[in-house]
Amino acid sequence: MPAASQPLSGAASTDARRPVGDPVATTAAEKAAAKAWKVDLRELGRRAGSMREWEKTLAALPGWGVEMIGVPEGAPVDLHLRLESVMEGVLVSGTIDVPVTGQCARCLEPVEDTFSLDVQELYAYEGSTTEATSGEDEVRRIDGELLDLAPLVRDTVVLTLPLSPTCTPDCAGLCVDCGERLDDLPADHSHEVIDPRFAGLAARFADLNDDADGAQPGSGSTDTEEN
Repeated sequence: MPAASQPLSGAASTDARRPVGDPVATTAAEKAAAKAWKVDLRELGRRAGSMREWEKTLAALPGWGVEMIGVPEGAPVDLHLRLESVMEGVLVSGTIDVPVTGQCARCLEPVEDTFSLDVQELYAYEGSTTEATSGEDEVRRIDGELLDLAPLVRDTVVLTLPLSPTCTPDCAGLCVDCGERLDDLPADHSHEVIDPRFAGLAARFADLNDDADGAQPGSGSTDTEEN
């Protein structure tokens, strides 16, 4: 599928697909990959109005998807962000470009696309008014001098993914009788359907036709008089 700035069809409510918890990195490679998503804020400073552009391509972490579609682990994610120091924390804004792969919910064919998504999020300083007056899930927090971008990108992507992706908006799906993809079959494709109540009668007629086709002309016994 061509790259698109709009998500595939079939998006559902955010509550049905919000990730629960963060995946735990266990191996050294996973820890290194997770660390790459953390921004050291010492270069930005806390003076309100300070700004830093953050342009990077990072490898996607595991678990960024729903049942039928998601971002492949290790896939390149392009980040075009601006980090701005404000009174209560750091405001992160910009765009992210992520590749997604999956399976069409109608015909089961592979699905590929690229999402270009806008992000804007405030990360609150520890002890700030925003941090103190907000619930655990209401605001993102800065851990010391580190700002973790991975949860922001993950949530943005997952909440955009369709629960029932399609290869094309008008995909016809599969034939219920033969299982072939309907878009690849002729327009007059059909299967003969026999009412179950007459199945025995149809089988009987088929047997009679087979017997008639198998009989050879003149094969019956006849008596011939000799003069």
